[in-house]
Amino acid sequence: MVPPPPFQHNIIERMIERLLFASRWLLAPFYIGLAIGLLMLLVAFVHEAFERVVHVWSARVDQTIVGMLSLIDLSLVANLILIVMWAGYENFVSKIDFKDHPDRPSWIAHIGYGDLKIKLLTSIVAISAIRLLEGFMHIDTTSNRELGWAVGIHLTFIASGVLLAVMDRLGDKDRG
Repeated sequence: MVPPPPFQHNIIERMIERLLFASRWLLAPFYIGLAIGLLMLLVAFVHEAFERVVHVWSARVDQTIVGMLSLIDLSLVANLILIVMWAGYENFVSKIDFKDHPDRPSWIAHIGYGDLKIKLLTSIVAISAIRLLEGFMHIDTTSNRELGWAVGIHLTFIASGVLLAVMDRLGDKDRG
């Protein structure tokens, strides 16, 4: 069998590479879906905040604290969605072209995939800590088994975050 001439091989290779490069746009609907999810989370946040305001006079202090922790939790999840949406789009699809916009976050162009993983896990640890605190706020109605699982899961997230950061740092040393 005779190999194809080099010119023909280069054309096929370039076509495949262009197709693969263009396939990054298949990720764009995922990021649009995250934007829709962010809108859904906003509706949930407004609903939760409204419920807290309506019941502020009849709620006990611990109920108010747990309600505020729930709002903080929703805010952290919204921040997490935004970070994943922007950084993922910028890293894997296309540069976000708002360099001259005065409100453009400075971190957006500097967050790499490793940074994204660390920020993601850090947010998950913060959300887990809030859930754990909510469990302790209801310690009289939460079983020891539930609290034990919550602490175990939280510690697992922390250990995962530390190991991910260590692996990322070791990977940076190998590249540098």
